[in-house]
Amino acid sequence: MARQALKRVSTGPREAKDEFIRLCSSGRLKDALHHPFRGVLWSDASLFSHIFRACRAIPLLRQLHAFAATSGAAADRFTTNNLLLAYADLGDLPTARHLFEGISKRNVMSWNILIGGCIKNGDLGSARELFDKMPTRNVATWNAMVAGLTNVGLDEDSLQFFLAMRREGMHPDEFGLGSVFRCCAGLLDVVSGRQVHAYVVRSGMDSDMCVGNSLAHMYMRCGCLAEGEAVLRALPSLTIVSFNTTIAGRTQNGDSEGALEYFSMMRGVEVAPDVVTFVSAISCCSDLAALAQGQQVHAQVIKAGVDKVVPVITSLVHMYSRCGCLGDSERVYDGYCGLDLFLLSAMISACGFHGQGHKAVELFKQMMNGGAEPNEVTFLALLYACSHSGLKDEGLEFFELMTKTYGFQPSVKHYNCIVDLLGRSGCLDEAEALILSMPVRADGVIWKTLLSACKTQKNFDMAERIAERVIESDPRDSAPYVLLSNIRATSKRWGDVTEVRKIMREKDIRKEPGVSWVEHKGQVHQFCTGDKSHPRQGEIDEYLKEMMGKIRQCGYAPDMTMVFHDMEDEEKEVSLTHHSEKLAIAFAFLNLPEGVPIRVMKNLRVCDDCHVAIKLISQVTGREIVVRDVSRFHHFRDGRCSCGDYW
Repeated sequence: MARQALKRVSTGPREAKDEFIRLCSSGRLKDALHHPFRGVLWSDASLFSHIFRACRAIPLLRQLHAFAATSGAAADRFTTNNLLLAYADLGDLPTARHLFEGISKRNVMSWNILIGGCIKNGDLGSARELFDKMPTRNVATWNAMVAGLTNVGLDEDSLQFFLAMRREGMHPDEFGLGSVFRCCAGLLDVVSGRQVHAYVVRSGMDSDMCVGNSLAHMYMRCGCLAEGEAVLRALPSLTIVSFNTTIAGRTQNGDSEGALEYFSMMRGVEVAPDVVTFVSAISCCSDLAALAQGQQVHAQVIKAGVDKVVPVITSLVHMYSRCGCLGDSERVYDGYCGLDLFLLSAMISACGFHGQGHKAVELFKQMMNGGAEPNEVTFLALLYACSHSGLKDEGLEFFELMTKTYGFQPSVKHYNCIVDLLGRSGCLDEAEALILSMPVRADGVIWKTLLSACKTQKNFDMAERIAERVIESDPRDSAPYVLLSNIRATSKRWGDVTEVRKIMREKDIRKEPGVSWVEHKGQVHQFCTGDKSHPRQGEIDEYLKEMMGKIRQCGYAPDMTMVFHDMEDEEKEVSLTHHSEKLAIAFAFLNLPEGVPIRVMKNLRVCDDCHVAIKLISQVTGREIVVRDVSRFHHFRDGRCSCGDYW
């Protein structure tokens, strides 16, 4: 009878059955269902499991379910479990639950499948309820719960499940241990991680590649770089996962140069980089503003044939932007034929970072005309671009579009852009009112943004009041003390300046020193304000003296208000001349050939005096000078800056 359960044996040609399974495994379900031998193959109930796993649409799955039921194949528990898995994977939990309830003799696999489906679809309550009702659990059951909770960010709950698993005498396998180490990494709980590591060693699983890579990631994520690398060195071999773990770990721990060394090392051991490797390496070049190395990695990307992969393209757009090459960012972006939201957001951000607000707005309009839906990240990049280009009306219009048309709830970062936009436009009271009315809690960053605007607009009374709020929100942050000191120095209130510095000394709060750096022949040369330790300092001083004389003839006069110490004017002028960005630019002029743009990076905001001086240097020398400070790029050319003196 057709409704009788079918025997799970092959009754057709072996080759036909293998071909049928191959088609299902490769996702060619339509070809499998039209296979010439399908009539013979249907006599083998085991083939339904392959079809169910290949099915990617609920309507078709229901038809196949009906056929399995009428043919009698659904009476087979193995087949039913695979059908249950298909419904769960496709998100139809009600049908999966109904099917589960109809299984007369459920086994552990039946329970595990439904629990996994609930976790995958975010129904953790049902997963826990099923877990508690299970008559018998195996390692896979516990693994599913531990991994599921880790995947949704409930790391604390995940760790508790793992501990309960051990108390019941269960021995986790490599998959469970991998989830636990990811959980410890998420919690930055290196103590628990070390305890699990001890268990791994006792169990003899420390040479397992999956466990070792997860363990190394945990150590590196927790800041224990040496321990993570020691784990990797102890593994039988280094794989692409091992290299990716090390490169990402070094990057996360601030060692981008070391990460690039590991990237170069891969060639020596003949391990080919993948997309993840390239994205990490390009990000390192972005952090270091290492253009030459970034170009080399880009060449390898093209050679590897992954130059059309969106995450790689997005990283390249960001890297060239951070290295001061907006034109190269645009060329990489233009080389992609499709419309990807993340790539577009990266390009809008790049334009904003370079003060090209109008270009950013135009890109956004192109996106809208192309039918793409912006997200919160897109709007954040757009608002940032508007705030750094003086596009007040446009920025407020886009903020309203985000909140009212698209219904996005602004984060404190979105509000920070609007506060910056209003502050730069002189609307300080409006900016403060916005902060006080925000539905989200204001952080120290947004108050510092307003404080900086107060200094720019020379509203010193308001600055004093806002500085108190910033210090209250984060007493250990040096920025508000420094800004307050500088504001008082501008008004020549030297006694009040001394008081601020005394407070900083008493609280052991140190001002971040101004540092600038420039790349030359693959080596990064770093300069600190007032530092004279560079081997070629004598030549640098001589060049600066000559250059300052030339720009004086063009109208340059040192801005003494940029020296926030009570000293003689001659000393102030010497101090201004030795600001870190001027030292780096002088070194670049001494070493780079004519016609090559000079690219300098700085960790703080470019001061007013340096901004005026660099504009005149670009005019006198005819060279393009690109300076990246803490918030944006400045392109100096022919005595002008791309920021329009708006930074």
